[in-house]
Amino acid sequence: MTRRVELDQDTVERDLMRLVLTILELLRELMERQALRRVEQGDLTEDQEERIGLTLMLLADRMDRLCHQYDLEPEDLDLDLGPLGSLLGRR
Repeated sequence: MTRRVELDQDTVERDLMRLVLTILELLRELMERQALRRVEQGDLTEDQEERIGLTLMLLADRMDRLCHQYDLEPEDLDLDLGPLGSLLGRR
């Protein structure tokens, strides 16, 4: 039996954007965790902490805007990894 991928022209862009945003959200969360570790270790100056905080807030805002633009909720970006749980830990 041959399996075919069904593509709906109306949702292809949204589905592609969902995948891209999922990858970006994963990277954003990893960056945030790394920044928090560095702050807790005291590796950063006050100015560096401020810049990282502003950058992370800006990134979160842009992610929210893109989700809204493509009618996606943050939960839509999570992937079910079966027995491993969810990719972003939101399910």
